[in-house]
Amino acid sequence: MPQISVEYSSSLAGTFDRRGLGLAINRLAVEAIDAKPDACKTVFRQVEALVVGTSGRAADAQVYVQFQIFPGRTPEAKAALSEGVIELVAAFVRPEPGSRLFTAVNVEDIDRDSYRVTSVEG
Repeated sequence: MPQISVEYSSSLAGTFDRRGLGLAINRLAVEAIDAKPDACKTVFRQVEALVVGTSGRAADAQVYVQFQIFPGRTPEAKAALSEGVIELVAAFVRPEPGSRLFTAVNVEDIDRDSYRVTSVEG
């Protein structure tokens, strides 16, 4: 734990290093919320469409990062994690000229009693 999901607009697909950002996010989780390195799992999902507001500028793009973590972290640690992710996205993802990039981070607790994970070696 944590499970980390990064959704990003399709217009950003060729503009940033997803593996590099994922590794940086995982390292940040280890530092900010004392996550175990091998427990950090980050997946990336490309989103085809984004509509913002009522005018929906075609050049708008978004990166949305969601953390699911076990309870017990302080609000300050969660806030530090969110702020750190905002900074990492700004370092890895640059909006195209004339576009707007929205970045959002959500950190939520997951039920420790019902969560299960396994891995299988191939």
